[in-house]
Amino acid sequence: MRRALVLAGGGVAAIAWELGVLLGVRDEAPRLDPDLLAADVIVGTSAGSTVAAQITSGVDLAALYDRQHSETSSEVAVDVDLTELLARFASATAGANSAPEARRRIGALALATPTIDEPVRRAAIAGQLPSHVWPDRPVLVPAVDAETGDVSLFTRESGVDLVDAVTASCAVPGVWPPATINGRRYVDGSVRSGSNADLAAGCDRVLVLTPTLPDAPQLRGSLTAEIERLNPAQVLVLYADEPSLTAFGTNLLSPATRRPAARAGRAVGRDYAAEVTRFWA
Repeated sequence: MRRALVLAGGGVAAIAWELGVLLGVRDEAPRLDPDLLAADVIVGTSAGSTVAAQITSGVDLAALYDRQHSETSSEVAVDVDLTELLARFASATAGANSAPEARRRIGALALATPTIDEPVRRAAIAGQLPSHVWPDRPVLVPAVDAETGDVSLFTRESGVDLVDAVTASCAVPGVWPPATINGRRYVDGSVRSGSNADLAAGCDRVLVLTPTLPDAPQLRGSLTAEIERLNPAQVLVLYADEPSLTAFGTNLLSPATRRPAARAGRAVGRDYAAEVTRFWA
């Protein structure tokens, strides 16, 4: 049986929340932990790509969680009005006649928006990754070509540096600079889908962590449709709850969300632990 762990996007808050969820599951089901983190396939989108790189680095999960409580972080603080940003996306994609066209338009928005310099952003990502070497097992990191709208899937076999892959997948359009890889510019993997769960196709059981409510509207992609494409796999989705959303606040990209988001995620993980144990085993 092949099992996949899917880690969705959601900014700095999502990194802390997903680490918290995984540790919360360990709190209640410690014997499950090594098996869960050793999933046959890990799909990490945007913030989820950071989590994927962290949990496969060899650093203990508890230490990764504790880092979310540190007073210091390599993350660059940015004041983002997410409502305004989403409105910009909606305006840019209005009338697009296909998903690739919508992605191209968001890529164009990203390319036209002044941001911090690329090396500064890359250094911030590098500081969050305990290891800059791809793990031996499959980790899939999606990003979107800003000019063509095509989706690229970075893996250990792609010949792309792990830090570059994660930087590309985390390049939120209109906030961070598109990441340059082999002469191409890439933006956030969430431009295709918040979770990209369908990339786990071929696995028998798929566990999805997404820092959203079950009925939350999705900017790109449909998790329900992606789950249908995973058929006949069994799929379990761990969603955020209202306390988690309160912990996230209004700026998911703020480093100030790390501590409350990690704690909220840990509570969710504890609540789901028995269900995850039955599902994963």
